Amino acid sequence: MAAAPDGARHKDDEEKEDDERPPLSAAAMARMERNRRRALTLRQARLAARPYPAAGGARARAAPPKVVDTGGGFLLEEEEEDGGGDPQRQKPGAAENIVHPPAPVLEFDYLICGDCGKEFMDSYLMQHFDWATCDNCRDPEDKHKLITRTEAKEEYLLKDYDLDKREPVLRFIVKKNPHNSRWGDMKLYLKLQVIKRSLEVWGSEESLQEARELRLSNREKMKQKKFDKKVKELRRAVRSSLWKRGASIHEHDYGPEENIDEDTYKKTCTVCGHELTYEKM
Repeated sequence: MAAAPDGARHKDDEEKEDDERPPLSAAAMARMERNRRRALTLRQARLAARPYPAAGGARARAAPPKVVDTGGGFLLEEEEEDGGGDPQRQKPGAAENIVHPPAPVLEFDYLICGDCGKEFMDSYLMQHFDWATCDNCRDPEDKHKLITRTEAKEEYLLKDYDLDKREPVLRFIVKKNPHNSRWGDMKLYLKLQVIKRSLEVWGSEESLQEARELRLSNREKMKQKKFDKKVKELRRAVRSSLWKRGASIHEHDYGPEENIDEDTYKKTCTVCGHELTYEKM
């Protein structure tokens, strides 16, 4: 079977790569459109400001100025009259004055801040989290606070699927762990977007609160079971140690002695039956 040509193989690889690329978000598409319009406007302004050649083809070169010897050791350049701006009095080699139209005013698609309602071009939250808030209204300590991935999962009961797979995927920034630089990097999410995603998952704030209480109750039950199990093991260990200690300190209680031989006697323990044999001198 004949092998496919290199051109077709490269084309198939490019189509596979295009299929594997993730789709762009609406904000990214809007930013690309703004950049395209900006580049097109700048190109038109540059073309409008470019000087055009004279009507006779290539621009005529200006004649070198005439030098006049004054006789006193100085050379003066004689100024040629160009006709004072009158096209009929201008010399054929003189350059034409070209009047260019004014450059067009650049217009951009501004964004509207969700807090103050003012227009802005770009901001930190828009660039990193696709959140329409200008830098003047940004409140990193309270309203626009960033939280870790662990906090988002524990506090708002989100799973990995809710953060990484559910559309639209939540954006985040990566920073070094402040507690130990050798640990893994932290993923920081915008708290407002995490709250919005938790309401999408649980439906309402009441359902989220009920799920929190249920999880807390289950954790308390698990802690109580572990505590009871440790108490039982401790009691069992104490009982076994007491039984061994009681058996080790047993004392014999011998009955009356019996004469076995002339000088040999014995005693028998009334508890365990142990016999003690001894001689009397």
